[in-house]
Amino acid sequence: MKIASFNINGVKARLPRLLEWLEERRPNVACLQEIKSIDENFPAGEFEKIGYKPIWHGQKSFNGVAILSDGVEPEEAQRGLPGDPDDEQARYLEADIGGYRVCNLYLPNGNPQPGPKFDYKLAWMKRLRERLTELREKEIPAVVLGDFNVIPEDKDTWSVKAMQDDALMQPESRDAYFRLLHDGWTDAIDTLNPRGGVWTFWDYQAGAWQKDHGFRIDHILLSPQCADRLVSAGVDKEYRGREKASDHAPVWVELRD
Repeated sequence: MKIASFNINGVKARLPRLLEWLEERRPNVACLQEIKSIDENFPAGEFEKIGYKPIWHGQKSFNGVAILSDGVEPEEAQRGLPGDPDDEQARYLEADIGGYRVCNLYLPNGNPQPGPKFDYKLAWMKRLRERLTELREKEIPAVVLGDFNVIPEDKDTWSVKAMQDDALMQPESRDAYFRLLHDGWTDAIDTLNPRGGVWTFWDYQAGAWQKDHGFRIDHILLSPQCADRLVSAGVDKEYRGREKASDHAPVWVELRD
């Protein structure tokens, strides 16, 4: 089972690149973030043409997540992150596919910090931990993946100095992320790349891609049941360099059945 995540930065704007990636890499499951589309305008038919069954949770102009399953209907398990009935941002979607609970998330950026956006980020991460604790206690084989907007360690950025004031690597953001790991979730990409130096995002500005000035904010967390099945994980870096690409590259994990 190959499960992937791709912050597509606008599903309609990047549709040719997205379809290209799906057909070339053919993950069993693809989780998308920042689809930036209301539900009615999501291009479900384009994915169905190439054999993917989609579910999605959209929002006008911002956010939005989707899960695509190759040839199998995803069984939606949760729409929206529980814990705050007033939160209307489309950032979370769960589905059961092939014996796995796939949890797709687009975690708040949190900038500028300090401020209300950073407070929202930390509150969201607390709610996420509560939800993942529920799944872990039920011993559900779960894969939690997406754009976490957290740079976990200094080894996960090209320049600590350049990012030191960013919400992505504040001590509070990192602490909330590591609380998930301490609860028993496994960071698949970090486990297989312990020295770091693996990027998943390169800004459009200042020649970041050309200079390889990136950082790692797209993560894949595995429940204990899934961690035992880990075969490989990686980043499809080359897709960041294609024409009209997203500023993120896809990340993926391969699990034994």
